[in-house]
Order: sequence, then C-alpha cells, then structure tokens
Amino acid sequence: MLLSQDSLKLFRDIAQSRSFSRAAATNNLSQSAASQQIQELERSLGVTLLDRSHRPLVVTPAGQLYNDFCRDLLRRKEEFDAALGRLKQQVEGTVRVASIYSVGLSEMVRLEKQFAERHPEAGLDVQYLRPDKVYAAVLADEADLGLVSYPQPSREIKVIPWRREEMVVASAPDHELAKKAAAIQGAISASELNGVDFIGFDEELPIRADVDRFLREHSVEVNVVHHFDNIEMVKEAVAHGVGVSIMPHRVMREDIRQKRLTAIRIAGASLYRPLGIIHRKRKRFHRVGQAFLELLCEKPVPE
Repeated sequence: MLLSQDSLKLFRDIAQSRSFSRAAATNNLSQSAASQQIQELERSLGVTLLDRSHRPLVVTPAGQLYNDFCRDLLRRKEEFDAALGRLKQQVEGTVRVASIYSVGLSEMVRLEKQFAERHPEAGLDVQYLRPDKVYAAVLADEADLGLVSYPQPSREIKVIPWRREEMVVASAPDHELAKKAAAIQGAISASELNGVDFIGFDEELPIRADVDRFLREHSVEVNVVHHFDNIEMVKEAVAHGVGVSIMPHRVMREDIRQKRLTAIRIAGASLYRPLGIIHRKRKRFHRVGQAFLELLCEKPVPE
C-alpha cells in the first residue's frame, strides 16, 4: 500500500477536486502518472476507490474511508512538523562562561536576563577569574567562552572582537582634579596628572602596560602609591581618596551613580580598552553556546 506523503496528498486532492487532471497539476504530475498511482493503490488495497464512469468522478465508500485516512495522516504530519520545528528552535542546556572581574556583575546580570527571556530552558554559568585563568579555563574546555581585555589570539585560541571601552581618569568626587574638571565643565589635559598620587594595576596585567604607554607618550610622571590586580580594588582605593587612576568609564557607572567616583575625560586622548570573546579554535558549539555567542555579538549597550 502506498503511504508516502506524496501519494496521500495526491489521493486527497483527487477526492477533493474529483478530477485527475486538476489534482495531477497541483502535485506536479502528468495525468497518466497520477492515474497509474491510483490504479496501483487500488490493486494494493483490493478495492475500487474512485468510480471513473461518472463525470466528474465519484468517490466510492471505500474511497471516502481512505480519503479520511489520508487527511488524518497529513494533518498529523503537519502537527508533527510544527512541533518538531518548535523543539528545534528551543535552546536547552547550560553555557559556561569565564570572565575577567571587570566585565562587571551588572553587565552579566543584564546579559543573563536577556538570555533567560529568549531561551528560558537554557542556563548560564559564569565564573570570574584572573585573565590568565580565563585562558586556561577555555583551553581546558572548562568554559565554552571567555571574556577578556586586550585579547590575544594563539594557535589554540580564537578571538572575536567585542567592544572598545573609553578610558578616563577616576577620582574621588572631592579630589582637586574632579573639582577642576567640574569648574571648567570639560576635560583636563594629560599634563595635569603630573605628580599626582596614582593607583595602578599590577605590572603583569595588559591594562598596566597600556596606561604606562599613554603616560610616557604624554611625558607624564605619576606617583604610584598602590597597585592591584583587579579593578574593584583600584576603585576602592580611589573612592577612599588614596589617589587617582585611569580605567574604563563603563566599569565606573554604578560608582558614579552612587557618587563614590567621578569620571574625568582627558582632552585629546584616544585611550580605549579592547574587550574580546575567546574560544578554542575548531570549537563545536552546542545550541545554547551558539545562542549566547550570538547575544554577545549583538550591538552593545551604549555608554
């Protein structure tokens, strides 16, 4: 018995139109090919499905029974295809992300919320690590994706540029530089950093090298009173008036809102911190990993 979707649809269309020619045209068949298929079907079933002695042809009781069967199977096939399509679109599982601390909890909370709204069946597991540990987690396949600053590609690591963050002077609100910037309602010159007490980053961090390069290029010498290995510690020292620093404006947003820090732009400066997404080369992402990567690569929230 012929039970292919095409043969079921052909008989349904013949029964509905009561015409071989119209049904054959609808199914991209010649009239003779359509007729041969129905004759073969009737031989297989051992009954007459269509009375060809009338014009238009008449569906026999056996034909009507088979027509109901065809319509039911085709309807169920459509329902199955729709359900399978919805299932394929669902994203399930957990994506593992290793991130440097300075991407910020607020940033990841926003991303996690967006991801959950789009893919409620999926999970997001984020761990905050030092930059070298992020690379190690990605290489060891302990993380599907890594978020790092000053990303470095290698034989095993692929880098996807994510965004550039403007770097500014960070100070306590009552610092002299903050007062001066407020008085002129603008940016300060790089030379005004000469001799200030400065909170730096540890020497092995790439942001330290970038800031040192910037200061050298502008012939600025600062008095480094402390240095730390993460932005949160630098922000705390600055907020307590120990000194000023240079860091990405984006990571200061909540501190500025709470009036703990002030962001001061540097006139004529072109200083940015690049952020990148890293993953192992030839990494085969499951659907949840690919979905989160696509979210990250969307246009970022503006400063």
